[in-house]
Amino acid sequence: MVKSTPWVPGGKSTQNNNMARAAIGQITSTASMAHNLQQCRTVVQKAVAGGAKALFLPEASDYIGSSPDETKSLATPALQSPFVQGLMESAKQHSLPISVGIHEPSDNPTSSRIKNSLIWISAQGELVHRYQKLHLFDLEIDNGPKMRESDVIEPGNAIEAPHPSP
Repeated sequence: MVKSTPWVPGGKSTQNNNMARAAIGQITSTASMAHNLQQCRTVVQKAVAGGAKALFLPEASDYIGSSPDETKSLATPALQSPFVQGLMESAKQHSLPISVGIHEPSDNPTSSRIKNSLIWISAQGELVHRYQKLHLFDLEIDNGPKMRESDVIEPGNAIEAPHPSP
């Protein structure tokens, strides 16, 4: 968890005890959603112990597949995902809003790609906001690496308005 102190001109900092604290969590995602959920629950507990009012978890916290086929096969609708359900329970239990990146199946039944979504789980444990990643990471270097997120992930089509947070 990162605790920041506001900077003011002249290099002096002030401490405002009324500032909301946000926790930034980092995990090492694997192909096991159960393992990743356990890692996230540990981060939730640390965030709560540190007085955080919101927790921000990384993109693809639910899983990282070992291949494009595995990545696609693991995609589950958010409300049916044991990973998301587990985080919803944790958010409600600790009254802690959670922002987390997940994978979801495409809404287009003919698409062979999946969605990379950022969801907001309220302190009441409800999924209340969703953003689908727009700008995908595609890299092709002549005689070098080729990494094309767009081969597996379909881009979103809208820039969402900011969602209020504590």
